[in-house]
Amino acid sequence: MTQWKRRLNRLDQQPFVTISLIALMVIVYGAMTLAGGSTNINVLITFGAKVNALVQQGEWWRLVTPIFLHIGFTHILMNMITLYFVGMQIEAAFGHTRFLIMFLVAGIGGNVASFCFSDSLSAGASTAIFGLFGAFLMLGESFWQNPVIRQLARTFLAFVVMNIAFDVFTPGIDMAGHLGGLVAGFLIAYTVGVPRIGKVSMVKRVIATVVLVGGLIFLYLQGMAA
Repeated sequence: MTQWKRRLNRLDQQPFVTISLIALMVIVYGAMTLAGGSTNINVLITFGAKVNALVQQGEWWRLVTPIFLHIGFTHILMNMITLYFVGMQIEAAFGHTRFLIMFLVAGIGGNVASFCFSDSLSAGASTAIFGLFGAFLMLGESFWQNPVIRQLARTFLAFVVMNIAFDVFTPGIDMAGHLGGLVAGFLIAYTVGVPRIGKVSMVKRVIATVVLVGGLIFLYLQGMAA
C-alpha cells in the first residue's frame, strides 16, 4: 500500500495534463500536415477552426476544437513552449483536474469572444494560454501577501501587457480571443479555487462564476445575432 501511495504521489507531482495536452496538439498538427497542411484553409475548416458562419449554422463545437489546432509550425512551436512552462506552474498550483477545467473554459471563453467580436477564421491554443495568464493574476489578487506569488503575478502582468501590445501591431492576431481567454481564465480560477495554496473568498467565487457564465451566454447570443 505504501508503495502505491508513493507512486501516486510521484504521479501527482508530474504535470501529466500539460504534457498530454501538448502531445494531443502535436498529433493533431501532424494529422493536419498529412491532410494537406496546417495553413490550408480547407484543412483548417475540416479540422474545426472557428468560422462564424458555421457556428451560426449550429456547429457550436467550433468554439471548442480551435483550441487544439495551429496554423503553421511557428504557431504551434511558440504556443507549446509557452504552454509547457506556464502549464507546469499552474497545474502544480491548482491540481490536475482544476488545471484542465481552467484550460478548456478559458479556451472556450476566448473563442466565444472571438465569435462575437471577430469575423476572421481562427485557431490556436492562445486563448487557453492567455487564460492561464489570467489564473496567475487571480493568484496575485487572492494571495498578494505571499511574496513569491506577488512577484510571479507582477511578472505575468508585464508579460500580458507586452503580448497585448504585440497583438495591437501585428496583423492577423485574434485580440478578442486573447482578451476573452484572459478574462475567462481569471474568472474560472476563482470558480474552481486553489486549495493547494489557500482559501478563496466564497463571495468572490460566486460573483466570478455568475459573471463568467452570464458573460459567455451574452457573447454567444451576440455572435449568433450578428
